[in-house]
Amino acid sequence: MRPIECQGLRKRYGRTLAVDGLTFTVAPGRVTGFVGPNGAGKSTTMRVILGLDRPDAGTALVGGRRYRDLRTPLRHVGALLDAGSPDPGRRARDHLLWMARSNGIPPPRVDEVLELVGLDGVARRRFGGFSLGMRQRLGIASALLGDPPVLLFDEPVNGLDPDGVRWIRGLLRGLAAQGRTVFVSSHLLAELAGTADHLVVIGRGRLLADASVAALTALGTSLEAAYLALTCGSVDYPAGPA
Repeated sequence: MRPIECQGLRKRYGRTLAVDGLTFTVAPGRVTGFVGPNGAGKSTTMRVILGLDRPDAGTALVGGRRYRDLRTPLRHVGALLDAGSPDPGRRARDHLLWMARSNGIPPPRVDEVLELVGLDGVARRRFGGFSLGMRQRLGIASALLGDPPVLLFDEPVNGLDPDGVRWIRGLLRGLAAQGRTVFVSSHLLAELAGTADHLVVIGRGRLLADASVAALTALGTSLEAAYLALTCGSVDYPAGPA
């Protein structure tokens, strides 16, 4: 399977330095969590990996190649970044069919992923009538459509009920067990503690830690306590009263 490799990534928006010399590797066969305070550069990093933004310096490669050089990208990389992006008037199944045709994916795969995410019963409903949780499931179906070896998820449990959260936890673990590269950005440390094998922690666009969850909690501390200790100098606003 293929890793994600970021080397010396740097990205500025005007006066804001969003990513500052970021280097890390996301290895196959495990769930890697991506965490950091608001504004740390997580979304920018994912956008650079997916070719949505160009870095000012450095490289972001998937299996040794830039995303924009992939001829059928959905067969190589699946991503959930914005579950609210499809046309609200388009039916769920038609949205996935359009994506499948553009990437040479057989149409039967559309029905497979709809069933996998639990949307087969509402496949002909229009996206505009979907709840947040249903939109999230459709976004996950889009990511899985090409059966890719590399998957990126930004806040995948957003909008899901407890059963949905348990389902996505099992899905992520199962994908990693198949040898895929699974990269998950989340603010829910408690959820990552039960899902992720490894964490990449950033603050103000810089790498703060690249270690296993076991290593971060080896001293008997909780994952939250370890995270707060790492990021205490990277928060731009004061903590409120306890």
